[in-house]
Amino acid sequence: MIEVHPGTGPIVLGLPHTGTDVPNHVWAAFNERGRMLADTDWHVHDLYEGLLEGVTTVRTRIHRYVIDVNRAPDGHSLYPGQATTGLCPLTDFDGRPIYRADMAPDEAEVAERLLTYHAPYHAALSAELTRVRDLNGCAILYDCHSIRSVIPNLFDGRLPDFNIGTNGTTSCAPVIEQVTADICRTAAGYSTVVNGRFIGGWTTRHYGRPADGIYAIQMELAQSTYMREAPPWTYDTGKADRLRTSLRRILEALQQTVETGALS
Repeated sequence: MIEVHPGTGPIVLGLPHTGTDVPNHVWAAFNERGRMLADTDWHVHDLYEGLLEGVTTVRTRIHRYVIDVNRAPDGHSLYPGQATTGLCPLTDFDGRPIYRADMAPDEAEVAERLLTYHAPYHAALSAELTRVRDLNGCAILYDCHSIRSVIPNLFDGRLPDFNIGTNGTTSCAPVIEQVTADICRTAAGYSTVVNGRFIGGWTTRHYGRPADGIYAIQMELAQSTYMREAPPWTYDTGKADRLRTSLRRILEALQQTVETGALS
């Protein structure tokens, strides 16, 4: 369920939303809309595969509709007053129900999913961040995400290609945000925003503790940069290879920032 690939370098890739596994009893409760799994961060683990030697990855195979491991365990909203989905989502990003009538999870079911799926992911992620920090003097959590570029229920217009979230530059050192943003802004043909509609999810906000030597940054990619944004959600190798060039530059630059002591 939780896939961990330990590395020796300072970067940890979090992969909370690429899984498509759904337990049988949850699948039976989903309606046709829920079974589309439309809000998956499709192919993101493939997009980052092999970009940086020595990187650590932590991934859950469980789908975000079962439980969203990038949400606070108490269900507190990440974006109060704005449309969003919760810990155990009842709707998709378009605001449409994903469960059959009277089959949404009750409090006991939510508690069970927290224990079975949410807690193990964060136990693994926390352990790897601590291990990597102890090995390198610090750790950078780079939380990997993607989303459809047009979702009127969540945001107006078209989302920029690179959406960098650092919770208002509190979850990481300013140089980490700056290095990432500079590479994105100089990547020809792509648009970039820092702390725009997405400022970083619970993972970024929870683990980003610069004073403790753990830095966190979220990258939310517009899915139009590497895939078809409609069923069957096809990976576009040509687009993806071009995007991977920029993603590789980001990860290499972040690693170099640590190795050269720029965070000190």
